Amino acid sequence: MALSRRELIAGAGLASFGAIGLQTSSRASSAPKSVDVVVVGAGLSGLMAARELRKQGLSVHILEARARTGGRMIRQTTRTGAVIDLGGQWGGATHHRFQALVDELGIKTFPSYYDGKGVLHWDGQRVVADLAKQPSDSVLLFDAEQIEQPAAEVAKAKAAMKTFRGIAASIDPARPWTAANAVELDRTTIRAWCEKNSSSRLSDFELEWLSVVGGSGGFDPWDASILHLAWTQAVAPQDEGPESWLLDGAAGQVAERLTAELRPLISLNAPVQGIDQNDKGVTVHVGDGRQIRAKSAIVAIPPPLRNKITFTPDLPAETRSFLQRSPMGSMIKVFAIYKSAFWRKTNLNGFAVGNLKTLEITADSSLPSGTPGILAAFVTASAAVAFQQMTAAEQRKAVLDDLVAYWGPEAGAPEELLLENWNQEAWSTGAFTSFVTPGTWTTYGQGWQQSHGRVHWAGTEASSRWPGYFEGAIEAGIQAAAKATAQG
Repeated sequence: MALSRRELIAGAGLASFGAIGLQTSSRASSAPKSVDVVVVGAGLSGLMAARELRKQGLSVHILEARARTGGRMIRQTTRTGAVIDLGGQWGGATHHRFQALVDELGIKTFPSYYDGKGVLHWDGQRVVADLAKQPSDSVLLFDAEQIEQPAAEVAKAKAAMKTFRGIAASIDPARPWTAANAVELDRTTIRAWCEKNSSSRLSDFELEWLSVVGGSGGFDPWDASILHLAWTQAVAPQDEGPESWLLDGAAGQVAERLTAELRPLISLNAPVQGIDQNDKGVTVHVGDGRQIRAKSAIVAIPPPLRNKITFTPDLPAETRSFLQRSPMGSMIKVFAIYKSAFWRKTNLNGFAVGNLKTLEITADSSLPSGTPGILAAFVTASAAVAFQQMTAAEQRKAVLDDLVAYWGPEAGAPEELLLENWNQEAWSTGAFTSFVTPGTWTTYGQGWQQSHGRVHWAGTEASSRWPGYFEGAIEAGIQAAAKATAQG
């Protein structure tokens, strides 16, 4: 049985959350009858689209289905006063738009903590090793010479990953279906490709890790094609350090500040049910019966949620089929909060990867001071589905068992243990981005970014640069705003 966060808190002694900032409201703002552009969705992408439109002198109104803004960009404070991001939290070395926005808003940042060694837990063996200086030369991001695996296995793993990276390097981020041998690659699942091209369990696991948590969206290696996985590394390469820095006070404050700036233009509790259009403009139908007329609309929500909107005229058949084959991955975020980052005292950096039962990865999310100590972790893909069927007590034990395996007995007694199940979020329905099923790119993908007349797409999934990250959300929002502005 799936448990709500409230049930988890009550059943397992987990700490409750308290919202920060001005994001929540039980009432919707009064919406105008007409504007230049209606934006559907008040996540980061929608907020940035609206901001750009205002800079161009256009009138805009944002319709948000939730009782809050921010989408998957939301921070919370815990019982012990720690500030955490329930959704996305990191900025990357090449996330230039996000860095510029953070600088503009005057928010301080600090480097992610990678000093010292990490932990690889492989087949029941715990190994402490340095992270590789060049991820492309690593095995599971670690220095291959330190992971205590047979040299032959390491060589096989490196060879398989080199072949995979060659596929990724050949892919046009905006047109993956044009890659060499794209049809065959798109019909071949990640698992099936490994059976033919990887003779090492290490590389099998590395490709699995990329699918379940490595920037790709929380899916299993049998859920998507090797073409799709290679595309995720072409558009969001892990070699470019996408988890390089954090925000002092958590990333969710970015959405809060944008919300404060745009507040009079936002209606909450306002799910969009339909968008009609003709050659003169659009009419957006809100769930409570209201209508807003505009010259164009920007839909800044994940692909599965777009299918909840009735479009008149309807979307092209290929577009609808693409959306039907673009589910969200499964993702549960976990926070273990301690008095201090005890792992740092023994020259460990909090980064761990392993083939344990529950947690695929942990990462140090503490402030530079290390007080409090915060480990972020993830339960992903089919493991997340199985995890949801456990009782709260079973869930707590499963998480703590893996934390102890990675970081020792002290990890088994956190001051707070917090879970955020994004699969149960009705207006997200899953992980930090969507994925596409085998065969989708080459059969239905050609129009994935094309506007539908006066309806333009945003949301991080609509970007061909860093989708699944804040950078992709900003990129998609700005591009959609440019299309709406040009349309007049």
